[in-house]
Amino acid sequence: MEEKLYRAAAVERAMKVQEVIMKAMAKRITWWQAAEILGIHVRTMRRWRARLQRDGYSGLFDRRRHPSPKRVAVEEAERVLKLYQEKYTDFNVRHFHEKLGSEHGIQLSYTWVKKALQAAGLVKIQRRRGPHRRRRPRRPLPGMMLHIDASRHQWFCDDRWHDLIVVLDDATSEIYYAQLVAEESTRTVMAALRSVAETKGWFSSIYSDRASHFFRTPKAGQPVDTREVTEVGRAMRDLGIRMIPAYSPQARGRSERNFGTWQGRLPQELRLKQLHTPEQANAFLGDHYIGEFNSKFMVAAAETGTAFAPIHRQDLDRVFAIQQERTVANDNTIQFANHVWQIPSTPFRATLAGCRVIVYEHLDATFSVGYGPHTVGRFTASGEPVMVANASGRNRSSPEKTSHGRSRLPRRTWPINQPGAKKSPKAAVRAQKKAQRPPAARRSGWGRTLPLRPKTLRPSGSAGATLQRSAPSGTRGKEHVHNADRTQTKSAGT
Repeated sequence: MEEKLYRAAAVERAMKVQEVIMKAMAKRITWWQAAEILGIHVRTMRRWRARLQRDGYSGLFDRRRHPSPKRVAVEEAERVLKLYQEKYTDFNVRHFHEKLGSEHGIQLSYTWVKKALQAAGLVKIQRRRGPHRRRRPRRPLPGMMLHIDASRHQWFCDDRWHDLIVVLDDATSEIYYAQLVAEESTRTVMAALRSVAETKGWFSSIYSDRASHFFRTPKAGQPVDTREVTEVGRAMRDLGIRMIPAYSPQARGRSERNFGTWQGRLPQELRLKQLHTPEQANAFLGDHYIGEFNSKFMVAAAETGTAFAPIHRQDLDRVFAIQQERTVANDNTIQFANHVWQIPSTPFRATLAGCRVIVYEHLDATFSVGYGPHTVGRFTASGEPVMVANASGRNRSSPEKTSHGRSRLPRRTWPINQPGAKKSPKAAVRAQKKAQRPPAARRSGWGRTLPLRPKTLRPSGSAGATLQRSAPSGTRGKEHVHNADRTQTKSAGT
């Protein structure tokens, strides 16, 4: 029993000596202070330091033991500590260990690097984790459920705060979208979802927190109101994508752990690349870092295949836009965003007064006014109209003016006037009948006179019955000839 206690005390003393020596090597304390902490003379500390440089860490233990062939040279250990202090002081141990192998060619084990940094006091010793709850199993196929969330952090290692919006797959942890924005909002979330829909296709469901741009929560802590949807909820409903709310951070553990990795790596990568603006950082993310991140942390799906499906809709500009209804005034104007917008004339309707239209606020800060499937106007963020050409090639940005300065509606034109356009049914019938008539008959008006009505008898006073023959409406004239007048004309001639 006494022997075991003696050995334990010796090991504890050796670990204490090693920790003090490592702090002295990292220049956290002086060698004189190390000797005072260990309770030895300065000359003894000099001998230990020389032994450490000659034999490595094994020199601190019993010299009768054979040195280990795997011991690390003192110069290499000092180089590791110096690199961490001068260049990688804000890296975590795993990230720093990867940089040692890829950037500096130092092939050391992760355990040795971690213990060396902890012994030197450069990295805090974290307590052992408690029993972890069982994780929710992943979805078997990519595209069955996606996570979307944002993390607010000082990504540029200064006093600026930005939100990193990330969309990852639940089945593989693959990152589909990652961008730095000033603040998470409806527009930034819509931009992320549209990017994923355009690049990957239709997905089954989206998993998010209960932020106000995702769900309406009448009372804090209560379930969300599924009857009243937000703009993001409306866009997902239009595409047939299910939205799943999370009621605790632990429920989004997969995305929360993913953000821990982002916060431990991205700020350091941006500092090494000397990127100081969100535009530069977003270009770096899209061109390089997302692929590198996926190559390290993406896992294989449980089953082969994919749940993504192509999107055949052509109105994604309207789906991923903030929509508001307005009623057109009698002068064909609407009021929106402190502006009065004049609706141009349309070829399909004489006036839109009294009609309810939808104003679409697009992600590029432009506006469009829609009436059903038709776009009747486009405007910039400052309220200026955007030139839109109608079917006849005219500019519909402003109504046509007469010589008196009054606005008038454009004349209706049949599509037959346009080269290559289809003819209207009535125009096609008229053209067919005209083609069937001979050329001479066309000039003489053949076929234009309709047959006369049958003769009818009409009683008259003394002359007796009078016959009246009248041509129907549409002939060149009307003739009224009586039989009695004809008889008198004939007898007089005789």
